[in-house]
Amino acid sequence: MRYRHIVHIHIPAFPITVARVGRPELRDRPVVVAPSRSERAPVLCVSPEARAEGIFKGIPLFKAIKRCPGLRILPLDPTLSERALGDLGRIVSHYTPLWEPARPGHLYLDLTGTERLWGRVRDTGLRVRREIGNRLSLPGTVGVAGNKLVSSIASRVMPGEELLDVVPGREAFFLAPLRVDLLPGIGRDRKRTLMEELRIVRIRQLAALDMDRLRLIFGRRAFLIHQRALGIDPTPVHPVSQEPVIGEERVLDRDENDDRVLLGTLYGLVQECAFRLRRRGLLPRRAMLRIRYADQVETTRHLKLPYAPLCDQDLYEFLERLFFRACTRRVAVRSLGVRFRDLAPPSRQLSLFHGTGNIDPGKEALTRALDRIRDRHGPGAVRYGRAV
Repeated sequence: MRYRHIVHIHIPAFPITVARVGRPELRDRPVVVAPSRSERAPVLCVSPEARAEGIFKGIPLFKAIKRCPGLRILPLDPTLSERALGDLGRIVSHYTPLWEPARPGHLYLDLTGTERLWGRVRDTGLRVRREIGNRLSLPGTVGVAGNKLVSSIASRVMPGEELLDVVPGREAFFLAPLRVDLLPGIGRDRKRTLMEELRIVRIRQLAALDMDRLRLIFGRRAFLIHQRALGIDPTPVHPVSQEPVIGEERVLDRDENDDRVLLGTLYGLVQECAFRLRRRGLLPRRAMLRIRYADQVETTRHLKLPYAPLCDQDLYEFLERLFFRACTRRVAVRSLGVRFRDLAPPSRQLSLFHGTGNIDPGKEALTRALDRIRDRHGPGAVRYGRAV
């Protein structure tokens, strides 16, 4: 049997680490990344110094400030993170075309079959980490194993800038003494059930449970959790997707069930996305709406647009219909998010049918004039009344 060689590069607190490269005053200080529009917004990223103060990912911002009055708050900066990810991609793609940015600060590299070119996989992992540190000033840890799951855990349990190499075939032995909450898919609620109620603290205890007991805890995901506890993960490394996505998300100042307020918020999100799309000269063909309720339940709906709209009002009409299809629960809404994908430059071919893509010259001229004002005075210089 031929084993794979998967390298996982972990750059902790990626948005904060990237920001610290250009802002030395943030170093060795408790820092979090969170939306700045609402103190009820969840914290998205936490520095090690902030974690030492009892702050964790997902805690409401006002609670984080109460626990650490000297906390520095950074707004989410997708442009900076995308630029750093692009720099990382240029480095790792030199070693393999099979690399996957699973999430910010987590890169998987499939180096299977590259030993004759680069030498031992362990040495290649060290070389990649050293190059990232020298060229980008981004510190990180590296794990090497036969699959993505174990290499990811290996990169997180090794302190400092060392590298941990798990010998193929020894995955279950490596995981056995580790804490059970290191396994992905456990979650905070089931972690409490396992560690406090059932006294299952180590992964070896979880792996020893039979399938019936696992089903009582994890339901349909019992088999997957059992496989992970044994260090089994057949998931391939997916090459990076080149498909661009434009999106916005907003946490409401308070939980809301007034359709007028929710639709106004939705219009503001669509307006911001449409402006960014026009600046890039792209039109969307697919839309997505995400609604998060006060009880943390999420609803997501997708829509294939019959034509690619240019103006805010045209895009909003589709998202408004999607909203009424998605928002059906009698629970207040906490946040709204929209995304547009399948982007392409506008086509100059006119449609034969009314209302299927032909651009109204007057509406286009008005939109371009408003965009010129936003370019000169900022995106918030002009807003439609329904979005206020």
